[in-house]
Amino acid sequence: MTEIVESSRISGVKIARLKAFSDERGRFLETFRKDWFPERSWEIVQTNRSDSRAGVLRGLHYHFRQVDYWYVPHGRIRVGLADLRRASPTAGASEVIEIGEGNECGVFIPCGVAHGFYALTDATLTYLVDNYYDGSDEFGVAWNDPDLAVPWAISEPILSNRDRANPLLKRIPESHRP
Repeated sequence: MTEIVESSRISGVKIARLKAFSDERGRFLETFRKDWFPERSWEIVQTNRSDSRAGVLRGLHYHFRQVDYWYVPHGRIRVGLADLRRASPTAGASEVIEIGEGNECGVFIPCGVAHGFYALTDATLTYLVDNYYDGSDEFGVAWNDPDLAVPWAISEPILSNRDRANPLLKRIPESHRP
């Protein structure tokens, strides 16, 4: 049975420790259930897939109106999280969680928590969201912001131009901070 645990570092982030059932035919894995996350009355309206080469870092991104649920069906990634919510009991906390092959987990990411990932291997990330893509609710913060201190344990990731241009938190206007 899947076990849901709350992050010990960031309030509201939940990790679903998934259980696979295998036999001579292959295996079965339940990757998501709405009732695992009852604190959000949500409806999945869009699912996305991101394929990345080893060494790619995507993020950090955050939203005001969208929660994400991440699962890696192929490869392994290091998820980086930073709590940007000023009213959160864990405001300013950061964390890294490795998921994928060898650690089959799903990660529930609430609104206001900046998130990104570093591909440790070639990897596929699937993510479910509760709102359709809306560019006006897509924000970014520098992956290596020293004030956030996300413990990536990497130095020279492959970044998109967009993610390379993400500002430091202290340069983000108050109106764009959760």
